[in-house]
Amino acid sequence: MACPTGGDFTNQGSPCGITRSEDGFIVDAEFVAGKLGLSTATFWREMKRGVVYSVVERGEGEDTGRMRLTIRYRAQSWSTTVEDVAE
Repeated sequence: MACPTGGDFTNQGSPCGITRSEDGFIVDAEFVAGKLGLSTATFWREMKRGVVYSVVERGEGEDTGRMRLTIRYRAQSWSTTVEDVAE
């Protein structure tokens, strides 16, 4: 799943449940919990335990301007590619 930014990634209501912040990205917990098959409460509990975690990969070469965000929970994961990321 790719999340186009259209040059303004700070819009609320992103179709991917993701917004851009000064420090990186903010991902909507309810949205991602559903993608992982978890309730929001379980998502937060497992995140605090370190069982839910994220990985951010910055594109290089022909993928410059893209970032892949992956959220992992045990053997499950959800990934999206964010397009047009200002460096």
